[in-house]
Amino acid sequence: MSTDLLIDDDVAGTGPTTAGAGAADRFAARAARVAEVAARHADEVDRDARPPREAIAAMKEHGLLAAAVPTALGGEGATLTELSAIATTLGRACAATGMVFAMHHGQAMALWRHGGVGLGITAMTEAVLAGALVASSTTEKGIGGDARRSTCAIETSAAGRIHLHKEAPVISYATEADAVFVTARRDAGAAPSDQRLVVCLPEDTTLTQTSTWDTLGLRGTCSHGWVLDAETHEDRVLRDDYATISARTVLPVSHVLWASVWTGIAAAAADRARSAVRKQARAAVGTTPPGALRLAELLVELQTLADAVRHAAERFDRAAEDPSVLESPASALAANALKVAASERVVDIVTAAMRVVGIAGYAASGPLSTARHLRDAHGAAVMVSNDRLLHNDAALALMSGAIL
Repeated sequence: MSTDLLIDDDVAGTGPTTAGAGAADRFAARAARVAEVAARHADEVDRDARPPREAIAAMKEHGLLAAAVPTALGGEGATLTELSAIATTLGRACAATGMVFAMHHGQAMALWRHGGVGLGITAMTEAVLAGALVASSTTEKGIGGDARRSTCAIETSAAGRIHLHKEAPVISYATEADAVFVTARRDAGAAPSDQRLVVCLPEDTTLTQTSTWDTLGLRGTCSHGWVLDAETHEDRVLRDDYATISARTVLPVSHVLWASVWTGIAAAAADRARSAVRKQARAAVGTTPPGALRLAELLVELQTLADAVRHAAERFDRAAEDPSVLESPASALAANALKVAASERVVDIVTAAMRVVGIAGYAASGPLSTARHLRDAHGAAVMVSNDRLLHNDAALALMSGAIL
């Protein structure tokens, strides 16, 4: 990152150490190396709508996919605050890379927090420690984006074998994943909300593509539609029910890490706005460039977003082992509030940056272009619809107020 960035460098987790930021430093150098790889290929990944394979390989090489594995299991035990800083650094370089990192951890952390001691779960945890990439299949044809309901069910056969058949409208980076974690009803007679999470390995799974991911932004996540058929063993079903997994881990972790990536997108756009204003200042020494005031306003918004994300990550870390907090309506409200607010604010910040830069920011390419950033930013509000979350919040708000 450029040494002339001040607030922006701190937002990315690579600037001067501040109170509460020191813990992120042990991953900063590795995250920066992966971000350098991701940035080199970001435009190509976006243009060709292909997975960020080089960055995924670099994440494996530098141990970022294994960062959160607990020290008791041989890992580094990264906190969510540390993961958030990594996600922002990666998102700043390439939004698709950041989202792969974020989505991976939203699922992988369920293994040691909810998986139990089955051989299949233990083996998958060891695989993550070795660098395995996890994808997820939680949405399903016919239920929209409601991850808390399933149509498909776990079908049990002899000798502990189970079968799954799921029509998934979206599985991100499925072709690159070393496992797909799949939600399904506990059995054929279970209610749609009585779900379990199943680890499906490539050798046990057949994926048949049903749609193509040709989108405005976040193109490198390659979130195609698939029909998934898996024949596996019951020891690859996580111990806890999915309602518990979602409340204690998947929902809060995912929303913090997604918002962290979006903060990275916003910071990257702010970088370009600042470069443009500095260029104006050098061209007219002794005068204040016309974009300087707008840049100052933009940095206020960026800092506010970054602080909100950090606060949410730290709040999770304080309550990480307290089910009474994580399963409360207030906790769900807070996680949803972060997602909704961050997904709206990132668009506003990137749009403001484009206007500061001017026509060079509006250009489709070039060193000051914010086109990719703006397209990626618009994906934030529709990946798990904000309207769906606000509808859920309407009921939660009757039971609890905000966590202040």
